Amino acid sequence: MAEDLKSLHIADLHARAAGLGIEGYRKLGRDELAREISERGGGTPGAEPDPDEVVVEGTLVTSDADQAVEVDAEGPLEPDEATEEVVGSLDILPQRYGFLRLRGLEADPGDVYVSASQIRRCELRPGDEVAGPAREPRRGERHRALVHVDRVNGREPQAGERPDFDELSAIAPEQRVRFDGEGATVLARAIDLLSPLALGQRVLVRAAPRSGRTTLLRGMATALAQAPEVSLIVLLVDERPEEATVWREAVPEAQFAIATADMAPGDQLRLAEMALKRAQRQAETGGNAILLVDSLSRLDYAAGDIAPVKSLFGSGRNLAGAGSLTVIATTLADAADGGAAERAVATTENALITLDPELAAAGVHPALVPGECRVSNEETLRDPDELEGVRRLRSVLAELTPQEAARKLGELIEGTPTNADLLRSH
Repeated sequence: MAEDLKSLHIADLHARAAGLGIEGYRKLGRDELAREISERGGGTPGAEPDPDEVVVEGTLVTSDADQAVEVDAEGPLEPDEATEEVVGSLDILPQRYGFLRLRGLEADPGDVYVSASQIRRCELRPGDEVAGPAREPRRGERHRALVHVDRVNGREPQAGERPDFDELSAIAPEQRVRFDGEGATVLARAIDLLSPLALGQRVLVRAAPRSGRTTLLRGMATALAQAPEVSLIVLLVDERPEEATVWREAVPEAQFAIATADMAPGDQLRLAEMALKRAQRQAETGGNAILLVDSLSRLDYAAGDIAPVKSLFGSGRNLAGAGSLTVIATTLADAADGGAAERAVATTENALITLDPELAAAGVHPALVPGECRVSNEETLRDPDELEGVRRLRSVLAELTPQEAARKLGELIEGTPTNADLLRSH
């Protein structure tokens, strides 16, 4: 009988173990679980399910952008009922059921419904990448439904204790991401010189209208999308719909969470939370997630509360024994939040990039203020020769006005093939 049990899906084993009252069943391996169930006489196909696992069929109107959705009872597939393997990011609604977001992180009619009992039984978290077969909608249903959970973040569900992002220790960023490779733009090379990027940083970009913010962010996103072993999530808050299209075409490798200007503030906030949770799940399971946010100022205005801004930006960290979450986020001068977002995160960043609209208007490129771009922990990110060269460069630029310094930096970059060559020659 134990051999028959071993052939069952892990979710079915968990359901039987719960019904038999087996303590700590989620921590048991497949063989141990099958043995415990068999010894308690729970190996028969007609074993009683856990009463808490029953979900009543019906229709429920939710606050989610998906409008009305079905609360569908789990059960066996009907004869000849086809399924399709799907993989998506789990968005859990306040009603405790959820959807696998298959098109980025935003709601879409093709998303797959996940029952509350599946979420509870497999201890799924918001932002988990979930894989499994989905069946087509049955009569009266509007969405496909997940039949069972095969994989969670690339692993068998509940194969052991899961790490928790908030309980992992933060350590100093140490793995650098270079922006000065072959074909790098002047702006990318300038950032690499003045504020080098490392995994696990909190990068604050101070910007203003017409300061080149979008050019900077798209350039960084394009470079980051090509970096090895890095997953890029782009969160845009209160963005124009046409700009969303341009972003998707410019960086097709990224995952997008685009809260367009026509969305209600509450929906914008939920999408931002989904983007953060997805990045946290990647980091806690050993991945390197980069969350690029434009902007914290608009997020604060949508929330009417500074807490989500502090939570999102403060989540940037390098994790001991796991991965990293890098947050690159803008604040906007003259924004509707009155500067509250920038004040809330000022001094918590470990890298700062400052853009100047006056430089951009004057045609100075890059439109960075060299004296207001910096990075913490620089000694561990650069080798001694590079560090010495950067310090010499900064001392030269410090003697100039912001416009002169930016112009000089651009000329030096354009006059040398690489940043290493630039530092050796000055």
